[in-house]
Amino acid sequence: MSIPRSHDLRLLAGGAGLSALGDFMAIFPLILHVQQRTGSALAVSALIFALWGPVVFVSGWAGALVDRFENRRILIVVSLLQAAVVGAMLAGVDRLWALVPLMVLLGCGVAVSQPAEFALVPAAAGPDVDTARANGLMETARAIGFTAGPVVGGALGAAGLLWLALALNALSFLLVAGAAALLRARRQPVPADATDLTRSPVRARDGFVLLARQRDLAITLGGAVAALLVFSMSATAEPFFVTNVLSAGSLAYGVLLTSWTLGMAAGSAGLAPRVGRAQLAAGALVAVILQGLGIAGGALSTVLGVALIGFTFGGVAHGVKNVLLRTLIHERAPEDMRGRVFAAYNGARNGAELGALALGGVAVGVLGARAALLAAGLGPAAIGAACLLLLIMRRRAAAAPTTNEGSVLHAHIQG
Repeated sequence: MSIPRSHDLRLLAGGAGLSALGDFMAIFPLILHVQQRTGSALAVSALIFALWGPVVFVSGWAGALVDRFENRRILIVVSLLQAAVVGAMLAGVDRLWALVPLMVLLGCGVAVSQPAEFALVPAAAGPDVDTARANGLMETARAIGFTAGPVVGGALGAAGLLWLALALNALSFLLVAGAAALLRARRQPVPADATDLTRSPVRARDGFVLLARQRDLAITLGGAVAALLVFSMSATAEPFFVTNVLSAGSLAYGVLLTSWTLGMAAGSAGLAPRVGRAQLAAGALVAVILQGLGIAGGALSTVLGVALIGFTFGGVAHGVKNVLLRTLIHERAPEDMRGRVFAAYNGARNGAELGALALGGVAVGVLGARAALLAAGLGPAAIGAACLLLLIMRRRAAAAPTTNEGSVLHAHIQG
């Protein structure tokens, strides 16, 4: 994929990649630090839930905020506040009672910044850049951040430099705020007479309502979220699979994760922008199927090399799926509702991932690492196939005339 020449889109994509890099660079050593100091899995779980829980529980409010106020300004303000929160973590990193509320505040920032960034993409891309190409660039930049962040964060954590990882994360938020300040693109708020979000025409629940009413969106996004609930069990199963089944070490585990994120970058940049608008929903569900089969293929392997092939293949499909789903929302959601619609989807997606963390632990304990990883692949593939069949049947039913009179009218209109 050639990189679009839009100045604003490059700034926005660079900010997304930098944000992913900074977050993952800090989260990994922070989780390790809490685990080592407390020896408690509950403390680690509390930290993870504090970060991602707000994305689930305040998604409606966050989406309404994004659709109500100018998005560039939101990105600037939220990024500066997140930098301040991470700065406060430097002082409270050894106090779990202080760290958890700070992570909640950081998660609230994520809940707002992600839909604001999403809603800004068409304005930043401009009329000359296809939405799929724009989303491909955004997801590629994010995948690069996902790839580099854990590597850098793991190295800093191993060297005892958690403070540096947090300081660099705070700096990344300042740079994101600077990039947002340089944007020329604007997404204007929805006009409203009231200032109270609860009484404004911009209602928090509207995103969920639209997703439920538009059948293609409901089937496609609902299937993707359901598949994610099973697929994300793989995050729990993977370290046990690498160490206990493949008899490899932590380096092999890191390489396996890297193969997935590099595949995501390749899928986002190379394949997803080639899918036509009419095939967005079906293409996303096909990608869900292939993503699951990639994980299943890795689970069936007995050597690391074959597992890497399966994970790379799954990562490519995952990248394609992310771009197509984002583009589908851009295409189907009204411009003035994109913040709420994406926030609703984002909240459901993160809720599924949080639920899968607990489900994965149970699956590994009951089934073993290989079987749990296999289930994390075959389950989403089956869900994707069922939703694809449902989508095809719905479209055929919608296209078929209900009466002879309807057929004649249809032919007359076509003629």
